[in-house]
Amino acid sequence: MSTTLRSMSHVECLEMLERAHFGHLACSNEGRPYVVPIYFAFQSRVAYSFSMPGRKVEWMRLNPRVCLQVEEQWGKGGWRSVVLNGHFQELPDDDVWHEERLHAWSLLQRHLDWWEIGSLEPRELPTASASAHLFYCIYTDDVSGRVVALQ
Repeated sequence: MSTTLRSMSHVECLEMLERAHFGHLACSNEGRPYVVPIYFAFQSRVAYSFSMPGRKVEWMRLNPRVCLQVEEQWGKGGWRSVVLNGHFQELPDDDVWHEERLHAWSLLQRHLDWWEIGSLEPRELPTASASAHLFYCIYTDDVSGRVVALQ
C-alpha cells in the first residue's frame, strides 16, 4: 500500500470548508501565536463564528489577520487539511452589521451545539447591549489544502 500527497484545488478547499463546522483558529499578538478550537459556518468565502469576550477576541481586534484550519481523517493514514488565511470582522448589533449578524446566527444554528465552545447556549439572538455574546466573521484572503490518499 502506498500513499499519495497532493495539493487540493481551490474549489476542493472551499467545498471542504462548507462541509466542516469545527476547526482551529489561530491569531497572534506581538509575535505570540494563540490557537483555539471553534465551531463555524462557512458560506460564500466567509467563515462565521460566535464567542464570548476573551484573549482570542482581544487579539483579533488588535491584529485582524487570522488563520482557520480544518481537517478530516479516515482509514489508516488518510487525511485532508485546509488552511484559510483571512481577516477578522466583528459583527456588532448595529445598523451597519445587523443583517450580517442575523445571517451568521441563521447559518450557525444549523449545526448542533454550535454555541458550545463559545458560551452557554443563547436562547435567542443576543443584542450587544444585553449580552457579552459576540458574532464575528473571517473574510477569506486565500485558501490552500493538502490530501493524503492511501492506494
